[in-house]
This record gives sequence, structure tokens and C-alpha cells, in this order.
Amino acid sequence: MSLVQKSPEVFLAEGPIASVGRAEIDALKAAVKASPKRRARINAHPDGDDTLHEMIIAIDSHSYIRPHKHPGKSEAFHIVEGEVDIVVFDDSGEIARVVELGAPGGTRPFYYRMSNAFFHTLIIRSELLVVHEITNGPFRPGASVFADFAPEDSDTAAAAAYQADLARRVAALQDAAA
Repeated sequence: MSLVQKSPEVFLAEGPIASVGRAEIDALKAAVKASPKRRARINAHPDGDDTLHEMIIAIDSHSYIRPHKHPGKSEAFHIVEGEVDIVVFDDSGEIARVVELGAPGGTRPFYYRMSNAFFHTLIIRSELLVVHEITNGPFRPGASVFADFAPEDSDTAAAAAYQADLARRVAALQDAAA
């Protein structure tokens, strides 16, 4: 399969049939190291107007995903490699649920789907996460709603502190549930 690099973080799978294997995953992992946001993806859909968006995304454990929601969209993840906690919040920023996911063959579920627009973020529990994400299109820049209770991506110190505190809060919830 041929990949066309659209930006430091985005590759497009060319042609009407997309297949992803070890070579493409390795290319994503290399791209993550060079990416300012510490993540990279392969878009299997041809463009932003497509009604179904499928992406293979590699994300470094230090990448900050600001809590956000996607009004009018569903989102599903299938884990390829690694482990992640998907943290779901209520509108005030309180943790409503933690969905623990891992690669097939492990002890954690490997798939989830969120059918409603809830604020959510990721706490990556492995060095690197590789996930197959599916959502409905079209893509509209600015359509995602970012949580006011979490710092912006541009404030790297505040984002790192928020992420570390959130990881501690989630760990405390998980310990209490065990």
C-alpha cells in the first residue's frame, strides 16, 4: 500500500483499497517520534467529506489529548497495540467512567464504542498506543468541543500537570474498585 504524507502527523492511504500491516505500523511509530504532538495517523478514508472515517493512530504516552466531545458523532476504538484508559467526564469535569482497554489477548477489553457526545480523554498506560479509530464523517474543523475544565494544548506545563493529576485520580478510582 502507498502512503502519502499530508503533514508531520497525517498519512493518507492511497487508492480504493487500504490495508495496514507491520510496515505501516512501523512507519507510524517512527512518525510519532518526529511529531511535535507525539502522535501520527493513517487515514484510510479518502478525504474529510467521507461519511465513514477510519484511522490507524499511534500515540506516545506523553501526548496530551485535551478532553473533548464530538456532538452528533459516535466513536469506536479497537486496540492494536498497547493499553489505554479512556476517561469519560460529566460536563463539570468530574470523572464519570473509566474504560480500560488493551490489545487482544490481554486481560482488558480491546474494543469500545461511545454513541453519545461525552467529554473524554486518554491516559496511555503503555509506552505507545496503536488504535484503529472509527467515527462518522464528514470532518469539520472546529466541530469538536473542548472542555473548559482542562488546559489548552498550547499551555504545555499546565497540560502536563493536568495529565499527571488525572492519572493519579484515575489510579485512585481503580484502586478503590479493586
